[in-house]
Amino acid sequence: MEQKPEWMNDPLVKDIDEKKLNFLSDLVFGGRGKSQKEMMPYMMMRMKQAKADNISFSSSEIAAVVAAIKNHSTPEELAQIDNIMKKAPTL
Repeated sequence: MEQKPEWMNDPLVKDIDEKKLNFLSDLVFGGRGKSQKEMMPYMMMRMKQAKADNISFSSSEIAAVVAAIKNHSTPEELAQIDNIMKKAPTL
């Protein structure tokens, strides 16, 4: 069994459904290494999948997840997160 990322154990996200956490983990870390040109189609595909799976987030859930991920990220990961957050349509 694959171990959960450290940020998923952060107290900030303890009340958020694990399905949502897994989706966001895939979104953030699946975008690694993608160029700016590749990010938009990737983001649109992931958002379409979220809608199909009835996954949506409140603004407080998004804020908690982003804070938890940032608490456990390297500087490179922080830059990727900021890049994704700038481009992401509302989840």
